[in-house]
Amino acid sequence: MSGRLSATFAGTRAEGRAALVTFVTGGDPSPADTGAVLDALVAGGADVIELGMPFTDPMADGPAIQRANLRALGVGTTTADILGIAAAFRARHPQVPLVLMGYANPMLRRGADWFAAAAKDAGVDGVIAVDLPPEEDGELGPALRAAGLHFIRLATPTTDAARLPAVLDGASGFLYYVSVAGITGLQQAAQGSIEDAVGRLKAATDLPVAVGFGVRTPEQAAAIGRVADGVVVGSAIVDIVAQHGAAAAPHVKDYVAGLAAALATAREKAA
Repeated sequence: MSGRLSATFAGTRAEGRAALVTFVTGGDPSPADTGAVLDALVAGGADVIELGMPFTDPMADGPAIQRANLRALGVGTTTADILGIAAAFRARHPQVPLVLMGYANPMLRRGADWFAAAAKDAGVDGVIAVDLPPEEDGELGPALRAAGLHFIRLATPTTDAARLPAVLDGASGFLYYVSVAGITGLQQAAQGSIEDAVGRLKAATDLPVAVGFGVRTPEQAAAIGRVADGVVVGSAIVDIVAQHGAAAAPHVKDYVAGLAAALATAREKAA
C-alpha cells in the first residue's frame, strides 16, 4: 500500500493534532486552474488532499459541490484531465497524500483494473467511491488493493454495530466519518454526537478516523480535531473557488491557513 497516508497520520499524531484533509473539485474552474488551487491547499497547511472527480449526479453532495461539478463538466473536464492533474500534483508534491473522491460510474467505466492502474500511475494514494457500498464492491476495491492503493470507506450516523464490520472489511488509509445523515455542506452535527461516534469507531478499528460534512469555521475544525484523527473540509473551499474563479488560489491559501492554525493548538487549549 502507498505509505504517504500512514506516514502523514503518524506525523500529525506525533505532533498532537488532527490532520487537515481538504477537498476541491477537479476541473473547477478549469483543469488548467486546479493545480494552483491544489498548491494553495498545501501552502495553507493541508495534510491530505481529496481531489473530486466531477460527475453528473453527485447524490451525496450539496449545492456548492453540485455547482462545482457542473462548472467542471461545463468546461469539458474528463477523467483523463483529473488523472493528469493528479500526476502533475505528485510531481510537485512528492510527499503529500492525494485521494481521488467521486462516484463509481466514472471509476468503473473502463473497468476497475484500468482505473486502479491509471490512478497508481498518476501517483494517487487512495480512492473514495461515495456511492459504492461494501455489498456491491466486487470489482473496484479488489482492483485498488491489488494496485497498492487505499480504498477509503465511509461510515455514517446510521452505521450500526452490525454493519460496521462490513464497512471496515478491506478498508485502509483512514475511515471517513460522514457526521450528518444528509448531503455535504448544509449542516453540521452536534459536537456531542461526533464525539460519541468517533469513540465508537476508534474502538472498532485501528484506522485513523477523519470527520467531515458541514465543517466551515476554524472553531468547528478545532472542536472536532480534539477528538478525531482528521478533519475534512470541502464545501467551504469549493465556495471560495466559486467566488473567485481563476483568482481563487491566494484566498484558498488564507482560509486553509486559518483552519490549520486552529488544529495546531486545539488539543493544547482543551488540556
